Amino acid sequence: MKYALITGGSRGIGRAVCLELAAKGVPVIINYASNEAAALETKQLIEEKGGIAELLPFDVANVESVDKALEDWATAHPEDYIGVLVNNAGIRQDAMMIFMDDLQWHNVLDISLNGFFYVTRRVLKAMLMKRNGRIINIVSLSGLKGLPGQTNYSAAKAAVIGATKALAQEVAPRKVTVNAVAPGYIATDMTKDLDEASLKANIPVGRFGKPEEVAALVSFLSSDEAAYITGEVISINGGIYS
Repeated sequence: MKYALITGGSRGIGRAVCLELAAKGVPVIINYASNEAAALETKQLIEEKGGIAELLPFDVANVESVDKALEDWATAHPEDYIGVLVNNAGIRQDAMMIFMDDLQWHNVLDISLNGFFYVTRRVLKAMLMKRNGRIINIVSLSGLKGLPGQTNYSAAKAAVIGATKALAQEVAPRKVTVNAVAPGYIATDMTKDLDEASLKANIPVGRFGKPEEVAALVSFLSSDEAAYITGEVISINGGIYS
């Protein structure tokens, strides 16, 4: 059986992706670092609609945690493999660079960039052996144009964009695609501290996006119909930047 692993899958965009893929009949693995209650709620929502879901807690920024969790999962599922990977886990710790401390820099890059590396490296072998795989990296408007106060977040997401383009070329001969989705302002816990009223005035469609809209795009990129799309960064931002 082919599973989908969604890192940071308990809330926000991650939860919406889990629900969308499960609704399409894909068994999902919900990764989370600490919020077990939210992860269990996501699992329950999926199962109430007849989907298949399981939890897999690990810290994407900790290589030992990643390796052990994914090795244990593979041991428990000898006939299965992870054929869809959505690298969604990420945090914001905004500050003007002159005031940014070391932890704010490292925490953001460790989760978004190192987490992408640790998890993708681990699941890639099975995809290449099966000659089938979809990797979707959730990046950001911040990684495309840069946003003040987000030097760390912009650096992390821009790095993942570059990695997406390089990895796509490495694995395409084995029928594995690698793409990135770059959301703009999406109404989630991550953006609830932002001034939505003033920000949406600059968005041509006049509103923040919905997690479900991002999830629909991720679902398409994970499908067989998207087999000829790879190395792309697709924005979903209401027209604020192109």
